[in-house]
This record gives sequence, C-alpha cells and structure tokens, in this order.
Amino acid sequence: MSESFRSSPPEQPWSTSGTAGNGYQGGFDPDKSAGNDAGRALLVGVLGGLLSAAGYLIYQRLPEDQKQRLAGQARQLLQQRITELRQNFNI
Repeated sequence: MSESFRSSPPEQPWSTSGTAGNGYQGGFDPDKSAGNDAGRALLVGVLGGLLSAAGYLIYQRLPEDQKQRLAGQARQLLQQRITELRQNFNI
C-alpha cells in the first residue's frame, strides 16, 4: 500500500512504520508502564493500610458513647445507601 493511502499517520503509536523493531514507537514501553502501575498500586495499598490503622487506633481511644454514636451513624448511612440502590435498580 502506498504512503498516500495510509489509514493512520506514521507518528501514531499504533502505526507500523518507524518502529524500533518491537512493534512500539515513541516513548511508550509496556514493561516500564507495568512497573509504574505496580509501584503505584503498592504505594496506594501501603498508604491505605496506614490510614486504616491510624483510624482504628483513634477509634479505639474514643469513649463508649462516641463509639455507639459512630456505629449508629454508620448503620443509618448504610441503610440509606441500600434503600437508594434498591430504588435505582427497582429491587
């Protein structure tokens, strides 16, 4: 096929012309991208664990009446959310 009938410009990452021999062009390297994604996922997991541990320690130090109020508020919020979902899905 001649260059005048190309379906995509040659500078597009999915184009087959001008590749580095690995099928990819430009600055995209799938191996580096996978490593970055795994590192970010690990970082998010560690931060989430630290935040939940801090929240648990704070919750444990609360007086009983505040714990009961928080539990009641959480229960009420959950019931409202379930009711909303049931209305949305007509269950």
